[in-house]
Amino acid sequence: MQNERIGKVIKVLRTERKLTQKQLADKLGISDKAVSKWERGLGAPELSLIGELSDVLDVSIGNLLSGDLSPNDSFGGNMKNLKYYICNNCNNFTASTGNAEISCCGKKLAQQIPVKAADEEKLTVEMVEEDWYITSNHPMTKAHHISFVAFATGDRVQIIKQYPEWNFEIRFPKRGHGMLIWYCTEHGLFHQLL
Repeated sequence: MQNERIGKVIKVLRTERKLTQKQLADKLGISDKAVSKWERGLGAPELSLIGELSDVLDVSIGNLLSGDLSPNDSFGGNMKNLKYYICNNCNNFTASTGNAEISCCGKKLAQQIPVKAADEEKLTVEMVEEDWYITSNHPMTKAHHISFVAFATGDRVQIIKQYPEWNFEIRFPKRGHGMLIWYCTEHGLFHQLL
């Protein structure tokens, strides 16, 4: 049963990439008979080939082994509902409009949910010319700093990367009301309404 699901996924992905069984086999350094056997559910790829097979077919190892290629629900909401994924090792971040499987530094990232900032945690926001001018007395050391700030409205999001040991001063063009979202490397993801 499991071999059949894996085989179906291999066949679907191979044909999407317009590869013959022989071409896929050549990329993996195996015989085309092995690929045919997998696709018919009469066997499964050896563990030593799984990583390379997932790379060639552009599919995660988890999806390849589970035989699941079901699409995510389509996203029809607004940009204030972005999902944020942040790596604790390197502070890399990714935003997604829908569910995603994202990994960094060899680990799968969990979605970070912004919490409403308490009054003492809020960023200072002033109007300067036609911009929101945002400052904070938040520490900006290498170990504890704000890594990025995003301003999200219904139809767009703007993200500004911040760096340790820099003064925290940013400007966003005022485009109506929205949500200010920022990530503290020590305390996590916060938001406040503007």
